[in-house]
Amino acid sequence: MINENKQINNTSQQLGEPTEVKQAMKSDFPAQINFNESGSEVTEQVAAQTNISGDTAVNSENSVAATEKTEVERAALAELTQQIESVKTQLEERSTQYMRIAADFENYRKRTSKEKEDLELQVKRNTILELLPIVDNFERARSHLKPQSDAEMTMHKSYQGVYKQLVDSLKRLGVSPMRPEGQEFDPNLHEAVMREPTDEHPEGTVLEELVRGYYLGDRVLRHAMVKVAAPKEDTPFAPEDQSSSASS
Repeated sequence: MINENKQINNTSQQLGEPTEVKQAMKSDFPAQINFNESGSEVTEQVAAQTNISGDTAVNSENSVAATEKTEVERAALAELTQQIESVKTQLEERSTQYMRIAADFENYRKRTSKEKEDLELQVKRNTILELLPIVDNFERARSHLKPQSDAEMTMHKSYQGVYKQLVDSLKRLGVSPMRPEGQEFDPNLHEAVMREPTDEHPEGTVLEELVRGYYLGDRVLRHAMVKVAAPKEDTPFAPEDQSSSASS
């Protein structure tokens, strides 16, 4: 500034300017300095306003971005919730199908096991039914044959041993004989082939087993052929008795 003032003084001296002009020019420099200072303040105010407006714009952009991000997150959450519900529904369907298949398989297993047992029982029953007439013949022979000599007794003991062995084998297979004598007639167990009038037993009582019946386990293998008690009929009056009573 000193150099500038010197240059101005030199110039004014060369031009022959009055001293007042010089002083006036000197007095103008502080005003110019004040003008510069006030300009810097205005610049700072403008810059501050610019910064405020910039911050407002940034804040608005941030809020818009945050809103958009929230909407995106909400849409993603809704999509995930829908996917979870879909997976739950599929899981319930698969669980129901699994339970249905397991129940069907269990029913199939029980049914096949029952059919297998029934088939085995049927085969066993048919086989034993083929052997029962042999047992009947042994029992008839034992009741009718009366050995007299030692040779006959030896033969009798030999076939009785075979009979006993056969009966023991049937017992191991679950075969057991019926004992119907003295019991009430049961059509599920007995087959009545004879009726005998009697006063000694109630009607329907089994008097005698003619052909032995058998059980296979708890089922009937063969019905017993029996003789059943019947009520004794009253003797009708003879015609002669009626005529004699009428004449008297």
